[in-house]
Amino acid sequence: MLASVFNKSKPINYALIGVLITLFYFLYLFKDTYWVEYFSLILQKVGLYLLLAFSVFLVNFITRKNSLSRDNTYAMFLFTMFLVLFPTILVNTKIIVANFFLLLALRRLISLQSLITPKEKIFDASFWIFVASFFHFWCIIYILLVFISIVFHVSRDYRNWIIPFIAFFSATTLYVLTVLLFGNDLFYDLYADMQTSFDFTYFENIYQNIALALFSSIAVFFVVAQVAMLSGKPINLHSSYKKVIFSFLIGVSIYVLSANKNNSFLAFTFAPLAIMGANFIESQKVKWIRESILILIVLISIGLFLAQL
Repeated sequence: MLASVFNKSKPINYALIGVLITLFYFLYLFKDTYWVEYFSLILQKVGLYLLLAFSVFLVNFITRKNSLSRDNTYAMFLFTMFLVLFPTILVNTKIIVANFFLLLALRRLISLQSLITPKEKIFDASFWIFVASFFHFWCIIYILLVFISIVFHVSRDYRNWIIPFIAFFSATTLYVLTVLLFGNDLFYDLYADMQTSFDFTYFENIYQNIALALFSSIAVFFVVAQVAMLSGKPINLHSSYKKVIFSFLIGVSIYVLSANKNNSFLAFTFAPLAIMGANFIESQKVKWIRESILILIVLISIGLFLAQL
């Protein structure tokens, strides 16, 4: 049933995913209703909801625009289910914003495959990565994906290697101006984010622990499957799939390095993992296997979501 519904890209699919995002976002949000008394907080929550929704549809755009999957909506559905699996992300403003900017960067880097206006794409991707790092500092290591992309496509032009540094100067200038306008608190927050920690005993309840364990198993399965299937993909798309794999590994690195850990930091792995998951599901010729995978992920995500309400 689920595999059949999301096997095609139809308006009803987008409507269903939109309903899912709305339902789970506000269900979790109403765990605590203090924010409904303040107009500014209501605007903030609505803004975050719109940013989350746009992020989900951006994953679909990246996937379909760059032919990373067939004409289906598996990737955006999986991305939504990962958000449901870790509902603390739904109220983490900095992670939602940082992840959105990284998605904008990933979009530009994967489209570098076309070799159309490569310098603009390198600058845009680098700039968005540095902006994301102002919200969560360790997003800065995503810049590695920019240099990996340069190696794959445009390494012969030395000017392409300089562009990320120009983007860094531009983003830093804007950040300094923002600090001067709004105070040093922004700088102190960024400095606190620069700390590292390898303490993984942060769980507030057993369900967060279970969610991480199950997500890790799903992630390993999808990544291994993607690596195994890579040789069967069109040669002109190999670099794009490799960038997706590297993007996931960098996302894991951000989670590992971050201080004050919580499951929200796994958000940086969701988009590449959703793309790899969509590839694996659509490659299955037997219908009941596709259905079983999706149903299992849905049951795990919704079950653990309800347990954490």
